[in-house]
Amino acid sequence: MEDKIVLQVGVKVLLKNKDGRYLLLRRSLEKYPEVPNRWDIAGGRIDPGTTLLENLKREVIEETSLELKGAPRLVAAQDILRIKGRHVVRLTYIGEAEGEPRLDGEEHDMYKWVTIPEIGELTGVDIYFKELLDNKVIQ
Repeated sequence: MEDKIVLQVGVKVLLKNKDGRYLLLRRSLEKYPEVPNRWDIAGGRIDPGTTLLENLKREVIEETSLELKGAPRLVAAQDILRIKGRHVVRLTYIGEAEGEPRLDGEEHDMYKWVTIPEIGELTGVDIYFKELLDNKVIQ
């Protein structure tokens, strides 16, 4: 008999500002002690029954207090199979936002606006986001 696998879908967005810089969020060590690669982009799991874009907008507001401007562009779909019994499909977008983030301090404790080359020089970048950079999906 085959084990039951839970399927989840996540949405993430690399937010670009008017200066051409991209937003990275640092995961809180208190909330995510098991995650060694703490720099990531905004996003999270979807609520079934609502659209991907609605979920993406909700996650951006929850995590940064920013609003997406215009329509984000889908750039990648990834399988995340690191936990037995769980299959996460992660959809990554590039979108635009204006203003400065306001973090709640619980989920993320720091942010920075960076260029793509600067992201490549950082240590501690989320492995799935880094995979997109290394494969030149995001340039």
